[in-house]
Amino acid sequence: MAAWVIWAIVAVGLAIGEIFTPGLFFLGPVALAAVVSGIVAAAGVGVALQLLVFVACSVATLAFLRPIARRHIHLPEISRTGTDALVGKKALVLKTVDSNGGRVRIGGEEWSARAYLDDGVYEPGAKVEVVKIEGATALVYE
Repeated sequence: MAAWVIWAIVAVGLAIGEIFTPGLFFLGPVALAAVVSGIVAAAGVGVALQLLVFVACSVATLAFLRPIARRHIHLPEISRTGTDALVGKKALVLKTVDSNGGRVRIGGEEWSARAYLDDGVYEPGAKVEVVKIEGATALVYE
């Protein structure tokens, strides 16, 4: 089997591995290095130089691309939109909130709410924090 085919198989395997390990962004840059090594192999370069190119490109892509990707995974609070922007906000309990339901005011809007923990009960006037939004219901915790 030709060396470039082996590098192509390695690149595809690493890319599939990246798909099944979301959030790490480790195998993707290494897959790019395998593609570059495959191109070098197709040019007829020896195995030792192919491996050297693979290692060098792996280090370079990890050093350059991974920090960029990680910054985009962890968006600052100001960049969040929609219901994601409500997570972490303070809410005022309007109608008793427990595991079955209730009402809270988040900012200027009234939301249906439920206690994040099953044993949580929050009386009107209590300040709670929005932990998660499920559909149109805010899950809150004191």
